[in-house]
Amino acid sequence: MKSLAWAATLLLLGVRPASAQPPDDLQEQLRLLKQQYEETSRELQRRISVLEQEINKKNEETQRAADQQFQGELPSSPRYDLLREADTRIKGLEEALKAFEFHGYFRSGHGLNSRGGHQVAFQAPGAGAKYRLGNEAETYGELIFVNNWLNPERHSDKAWLTTEVLVEANTTNSANYASFPDPNDNDQFRFREAFVRGGNLFASQPEAKFWAGERYYRRQHIEIDDFYPLDMSGYGAGVEDLKVGVGKLSVAYLAGARPDITTPNGRYVKSNVDVRLYDVKAPGGTLAGWFDFATGKGGPTSGGAPLPTDSGFALGLKHQRLEWHGGYHAFGIQYGKGPASNFSTSIDDPTPFLDRRERLLITEHVLLQPNEKFAIMPIFIYQRSRDGDPRHGWDEWVSFGARPMLFFSKYLSLALEAGLDHTRTAVGPYEGWLGKFTIAPQIGAGRKFFSRPVLRAFLTYATWSDGLRGAVGGIPFKDRTNGFTYGVQAETWW
Repeated sequence: MKSLAWAATLLLLGVRPASAQPPDDLQEQLRLLKQQYEETSRELQRRISVLEQEINKKNEETQRAADQQFQGELPSSPRYDLLREADTRIKGLEEALKAFEFHGYFRSGHGLNSRGGHQVAFQAPGAGAKYRLGNEAETYGELIFVNNWLNPERHSDKAWLTTEVLVEANTTNSANYASFPDPNDNDQFRFREAFVRGGNLFASQPEAKFWAGERYYRRQHIEIDDFYPLDMSGYGAGVEDLKVGVGKLSVAYLAGARPDITTPNGRYVKSNVDVRLYDVKAPGGTLAGWFDFATGKGGPTSGGAPLPTDSGFALGLKHQRLEWHGGYHAFGIQYGKGPASNFSTSIDDPTPFLDRRERLLITEHVLLQPNEKFAIMPIFIYQRSRDGDPRHGWDEWVSFGARPMLFFSKYLSLALEAGLDHTRTAVGPYEGWLGKFTIAPQIGAGRKFFSRPVLRAFLTYATWSDGLRGAVGGIPFKDRTNGFTYGVQAETWW
């Protein structure tokens, strides 16, 4: 084989055969060729070695850069037990992220009034709420933290258990830090929810949910004036969504206390037993019924005034039609007497006439959105109440208004709002009407009435009757019967 190789080399180099050359010349040429071959082989081997070193160096630099970016430099090669521990930690973090939920709401902005001062809100005295658009002079937020301890995927064949905490914050839009004393309490923080809830605990009632703690409890809400016809939020425990044949049932004990009113029994407490039947099929939608029994233990107060032991009841009926013309329709009527007449767990100032207090409330609100270019929410409220004192008459509040919205694109819209409130107070000099009108161009996240987040500019004009002079608009408009405000606002929930 070596002879063949040498012969081939000779042929390639043009060397003549041995028969044509003297032997000494041939030997010398072979020696030179062999020397040249060996030098060439050594040079090639050296260059290959250098290239291999450069490739290894670049690979090491690339790996070191990746390690520093994502993990930091390792003092030694990772062992199997370290990799297994890291994988276990990553898996635990993934499970924790799946179990945790973060929800919330906020609105914030800034405005001025037509006299050059800070924005004020227009609300009629004796009205339970005000029309919101361009009429909110505060920053308000709710931060909700939920953790799903059992069955975060909510598989239908397994029990689940969650905890929920809600922190509320409210400030007057004056400054983003509390450096000056504010008579209106510039920064307020409240712990509004802290409860545990679990479900699918019994095979016979897989939809039933048990809870205990402090929470917002099955509130009813009218969006455009931020009014809660029924709000039994408070402290207690109960069960929800029990199937009872015709519908579902919820039963709860809910309570609140007045730390500023004490008797020999301790702080004054109002206890409520709340019972609701809902999801009952009815013509055009569903029906829901509600009953509340409220009682408070009396006694002599720390100041020596007698505080009676009172009890009362409240009941209501609600009809609602969901998925109706792109929205819904809800009508409700409620009546309450005694300490239950405020339709909430809050405690009114106790008087000798507390058990005679009464309230009748009728509400109706509708959301219509027939297409992606237009939506509207009209509402109506009628409330009649009295404080129980036979010398006093009835307070009345009538309100109707609407918020139409025009959608020009997926992100641009125009919101308009008009509302009229008429109030009459049995005790006090006020009786009259208030009209509020707002125009607000908006940038939002969709073409729905409830699409959020949204940022808006607004111009609000209000006018009111002479009978409400001095009771609307605060200091800037105390001697007037009209005014306007303007500004910007952001609002969202998630």
